[in-house]
Amino acid sequence: MSRFFDWREPILAVQFLSRIPTPQIHDFEPALLAKSVGWFPAVGMLIGALLFGIAYTSSQLDPWLAAILGLAFWTWVTGGLHLDGLADMSDGLGAAHRDPARFLAVLKDPHLGSFGVLSLIIQCLLKLVLLMLLVRQQQLAALLLIPAWARSGVFIWQTLPALAPGMAEQFAWKKNSTLAVFWGLVLLAASAWFSPALLAAPMVLIAYRQWLKAKLGGVTGDCLGAGIEVSESAMLLIAVLGTGIIGAIHS
Repeated sequence: MSRFFDWREPILAVQFLSRIPTPQIHDFEPALLAKSVGWFPAVGMLIGALLFGIAYTSSQLDPWLAAILGLAFWTWVTGGLHLDGLADMSDGLGAAHRDPARFLAVLKDPHLGSFGVLSLIIQCLLKLVLLMLLVRQQQLAALLLIPAWARSGVFIWQTLPALAPGMAEQFAWKKNSTLAVFWGLVLLAASAWFSPALLAAPMVLIAYRQWLKAKLGGVTGDCLGAGIEVSESAMLLIAVLGTGIIGAIHS
């Protein structure tokens, strides 16, 4: 493999984060998963581009149709990976409100509890409504960047200590501040051009890290997945509110 570029890293990033078809990797190495983190924002851009295409095409018929199809695709293309993390973390937090030690034990339980179910319902409804509002405001360009911003959050969240062996620990094997800065600059420049409200995206990612630090003292793989879902909803809200505020000022 090239010293400067290993084609398996972006392929693995796509495989891990989505259902998009890719070439098969025959010589997989565990360390590759950690190295592939640098390509997470690129996968987010790919997902965003596909999401934009579906939402834009269907928005010509009806905003609600665009929102429903957009949410369905968003859920399918990720395989529900991050929604699963959100549900597991919600169950853990709900069961551990009186006994913090139970948090990790609940995360290992494959069954879905009431807190997890409620979090999935609320998250999907929130995304559905916000997608519809974004379509109605004709601000679909934000969809090109929101998935990428959310996945770049892993650069920030993985700086917390891993609470248990697993994905969070593996991602921490390879911390690359250069890639984090590169993607941050790319996404800031793209946000300034396509959706200025998303210039506030880094504050969402940092706020989630601070919440994890204060509430749990660290991070797990489920927390990373939940963070992507929470960040996407928060950025959809920011894009919707930002557009409304800018419109009110101009009027």
